[in-house]
This record gives sequence, C-alpha cells and structure tokens, in this order.
Amino acid sequence: MELEELTKTIIGIAIKVHSQLGPGLLESAYKECLFYEIQKHEIFVEKEKSMPLIYEQVKLEIGYRLDLLVDNKLVIEVKAVEGLNDVHVAQTLTYLKLGNYKLGLLINFNVSLLKNGIRRIIN
Repeated sequence: MELEELTKTIIGIAIKVHSQLGPGLLESAYKECLFYEIQKHEIFVEKEKSMPLIYEQVKLEIGYRLDLLVDNKLVIEVKAVEGLNDVHVAQTLTYLKLGNYKLGLLINFNVSLLKNGIRRIIN
C-alpha cells in the first residue's frame, strides 16, 4: 500500500475508534483500540516498537518506543491531552529521524472532533 493511501486508511480507522470511544480516556486505551482495528484491516502494525539512539557509532537502548509503526513506514504517536504542543511535534519528528521514516501521524484523541486532533509530521 502506498504511503498516502495507508495514511488515509489509518486516519479513517482512528476516526472510527474515536467515534466509538469519544474523548476522555487514557492514551493507552486509544492505542490498544487503534492497534486492534489496524490488525483487523490486515495491515502490518507493531506496537511500542523499540527505537535505539545511535551516538558516535554506539547503539544506545535508552527506552524510546514508537506507539505504533504501520507497514514499516508510518509512525503513529497517540496522545490524549488537552492540546498538542511543540514538544509533541518534536517527539514525533525525533522518532521519524531516528528510524529514517518519512511520515508520522500525531493523533490527539482528547478532542470533540478527531480531525482537529490530527497532525501530519513530515521528515
């Protein structure tokens, strides 16, 4: 599946999850439901994928984890916060750079209308 088509599919899945659950739950609930729904669509997805940091040729396992990595090319960072801020964008961009990925979706489920909680982050 091409990246743009994959992105549209994932956004549709996220909207479905949000319409079922609404705002106000913990991030972990949205992440688990999103993971489940993506798998139902028979799309390869990894949850809490370890993301090492390479510093001066040394691979450091320091606990960075992607919320979801879809089809080995789309990073999804799930939030359930009052509002997205620059730190959330920077975190997602860092994951894109560390993994050499081109596109990420930063999704805040704690909004009344999900389209207002989605940010595309491009590396």
